[in-house]
This record gives sequence, C-alpha cells and structure tokens, in this order.
Amino acid sequence: MNILVTGANGQLGISLRNAADTVKDRFIFTDVTRLPGMDTVYLDITDIDAIRLICRSERIGLIINCAAYTAVDKAEEDVAMADLLNHRAVGYLAAVAAETGAEMIHISTDYVFQGDRPLPCREDWPVNPIGVYGATKLKGEQALREAGCPYILIRTAWLYSPYGKNFVKTMCRLTAERPSLNVVFDQVGTPTYARDLSALILHIIATGQLGKTGVYHYSDEGVCSWYDFACAIRDLAGNTCDIRPCHSDEYPTKARRPAFSVLDKSLVKKTFGVEVPHWYESLRNCMAEMDLQKEKNSL
Repeated sequence: MNILVTGANGQLGISLRNAADTVKDRFIFTDVTRLPGMDTVYLDITDIDAIRLICRSERIGLIINCAAYTAVDKAEEDVAMADLLNHRAVGYLAAVAAETGAEMIHISTDYVFQGDRPLPCREDWPVNPIGVYGATKLKGEQALREAGCPYILIRTAWLYSPYGKNFVKTMCRLTAERPSLNVVFDQVGTPTYARDLSALILHIIATGQLGKTGVYHYSDEGVCSWYDFACAIRDLAGNTCDIRPCHSDEYPTKARRPAFSVLDKSLVKKTFGVEVPHWYESLRNCMAEMDLQKEKNSL
C-alpha cells in the first residue's frame, strides 16, 4: 500500500518517518516546509487539486493527516488560517480519499472538550470547545465524517518530542536558564510522546486493523498537571530551578485551556490490543533521546 503522510516535518510526522521501516508499505512524506536532511515532497493541503494529483498519480491507499495549525493562542486572532488548516484542508483530504477509494487516519485533540468534568473524556462524550483552536479542530472532525471515506480519528493531547517546539524542550531550556519559574497546576491532562502515538498508528497498519473505523482517544497513561510535568522535566534534566505552582488566572493567555482533559484510553486499548506506556517513562525515554542528539551534534 502507498501511504501519504501530511505534516511530515512536524513532531508526529518525523516520529512516523523514523519508524516507518517497521512496516512494509511505501510512505510518501509531504509538507509545505523543508527541513535539512529530510526528503520531503512538497504538498499544499489547502489545494484540493494538488491533493488529487498526488493521490491519483501515486495510487494512495491511506492518508495519514498529521498537519494542523497548533498555535493555540495565535489561533484566537488568526482564525481564518486556523480554520483553513484544521477544518477546510481536512475536508479536502477526506473528499479526495472518498473519490479515490483511500482510507484516512486523522489526528485531532483533547481541546474539542470543554474540560469541566473531573473524569477521563470518552469518545462518546458531548464536545464543546472553548477556543478557536478546539473549534476548528472539531469542524475538521465533522468534515472528515461528512466526506464519506473510511477513517480512524485519533484524539490526542499534550504532544511532545525531541523535534520542533514543545513544552518539554521549553522547560529544559527555562529550568536551565532561570532560578525560578511559575507553572499552572490547575490544568490537568496527560502528556503524549509522539513516538508512542506513531507506534500506535504503525501498529494499526501493520496488523491490518484499518477497517476498525471510528473515533479513538490516545495519550500516555497517568494524570498530571502542567506543574507536575514541568517538575519531572526539570528533575530528569538535572536542573535546580525552583518551580512554583500558580493558578491559570495568574498566567493569562489569549486562549482558554480545558481544566481537565485526561483522555480515556479504554477503547483504543481494547480495540487494537495495545499497551499504553506511562507518561513519566515515556518522558524519560524522550529526554534520553534528546541527550543522544546533543552528543551527536557536539561531535
């Protein structure tokens, strides 16, 4: 099978690229940006004709959409672009998949939930996003459903990796540079190592389970606040920064965040027969990988 990956130079896209040789299928990694050392095909997913061309010429059987507008605060002002990437482009990809008989794996977010219930969010819960980012991602989910192609929709949360910009890399830097730092403790969820999510996707493909269509939740196991997460990053990095818990209203942002957005993974584990690692162990693995990259870069 020929597999098209969009957003291939993002955190999840790179993680998929690094592990793609674990399955026998052919991958075509696409993006609108180019990174040094990355063999990436240019594709603008806001151009439906460009999507049609590559899907037909390359006989694509599966589209994995990793592309998204993820700047949560910026989205509050850049509504049109957030909607174009998170909503309309998803509809274009899904429409072409339906036309060509391809299947689709699409990545969405915990931000489709309001986050006002202290229970893990299930797939069948009512959705009620509280910001532009979540609202545009929800519209993307709806566009996917309406297109009529077979799909697996995976909602995830707090994604991080050794690549790009993310909370782990920011905290490693700030806890090394500053003597003290305030981090919110009243927003609770579960971090997700991009390598773990890519492993789930490749497992579904390799074991022939693409036919199990529907909505699934995936993050790593366990529960923590951003404060807990920051403290763990600091400790594993060997830094001594004094991290102090603060309320969200002490650290105002343009976009509101869900207060409690832990995802219930029962369905994905039961359906696909996967084990989900605990967030702390995955964080340890990620930071070990980051250390190895630093060593290589210093040689």
